[in-house]
Amino acid sequence: MEQPIEIQREDHTTHGAYTVALNGLEEKAELTWQAAGESRVADHTYVPSSMRGKGIAGKLVDALVADAREKGFTIVPQCSYVEAAFRRHPEWADVRAEIES
Repeated sequence: MEQPIEIQREDHTTHGAYTVALNGLEEKAELTWQAAGESRVADHTYVPSSMRGKGIAGKLVDALVADAREKGFTIVPQCSYVEAAFRRHPEWADVRAEIES
């Protein structure tokens, strides 16, 4: 039976993370962010090889997007995984930060 995926949030003034730990594994999956004004820069996503293929990285991004809508911040998808997730989900455009060139 698959373990339920429970996301933990760490929210500090300048940075934070979304993490998932599964029983029996030392390593955690994580998505980290840095504060940038009214935005959060999603700068790193990592899922240990033993946890891959369970949709965990996608659930981490889903949690970030849900929090952005609830708390009113935008997301800068600096991490390649988060950038790809935004390309797959055009309905997230409302929480994507506008990047000035």
